[in-house]
Amino acid sequence: MSPAEKFAWQYIQNHSDEIAGLSISKVSELANVSTATIVRAVKKNGFSGYTEIKQSLIEQNKKSYSYFEKVDSEIKKAILKNEYEMNNTLKMLETSKIEEAVQYIKKAQKVYIFARGFSELVGQEMQVKLELVNKNCEMHTDPNIIKSISKRITSENVLILISLNGETQELITAAQNVYHNQTKIILITTNDQGTLTKYADLACVGFKSDTSFFPEYEVRSRLPLQVISRILLDAYVIRTQDMSLNKK
Repeated sequence: MSPAEKFAWQYIQNHSDEIAGLSISKVSELANVSTATIVRAVKKNGFSGYTEIKQSLIEQNKKSYSYFEKVDSEIKKAILKNEYEMNNTLKMLETSKIEEAVQYIKKAQKVYIFARGFSELVGQEMQVKLELVNKNCEMHTDPNIIKSISKRITSENVLILISLNGETQELITAAQNVYHNQTKIILITTNDQGTLTKYADLACVGFKSDTSFFPEYEVRSRLPLQVISRILLDAYVIRTQDMSLNKK
């Protein structure tokens, strides 16, 4: 998609509750993009046109709210925010990238995982699960260790970077180091325009909601990263099991 189309699609995603009741001309006015841009954006995301996505959002909202009719409106908002992030992340995932990432991991002598802040929790889960299936794996969160070890990671290994905004400085330094060593880099993020994307061989991108219940702090939800990492690991187990069965 062009930058304008990406903006139009993002606007629709971020205002799904209002879009269900707006005409395409009104959305064009509010988002400050042409109606043609809106049509191209929704078509490139699998819809036949604005009418179809509008109907889809109406049905989605109707279904979602029916689940929580007796829930307090503010709690309902929190529930729907998480549902919204998960559903949009699933829509954005490209199965071909998951398959390719699985192959990188299978072929690697060792998997390195680097993460900082709340993304460390996602990395810890990945490390444990990879170790459970006997994959040689290391995870590092200390910025100095990340910078040092990244210089020694060779092309026989693979590096998984986990960063919500794709701009974590220590991870950028690490990516630059391993990039020169021709090491495969798998990035799990919600920002396909982040600096880390420039160095990644594969970027698995999720959806980050603009809504935050902790606006004064940088503690946004890592749910999109968790969804991606779990799908990636489940796919890895499925493919390695398939390989074992074929050998038998």
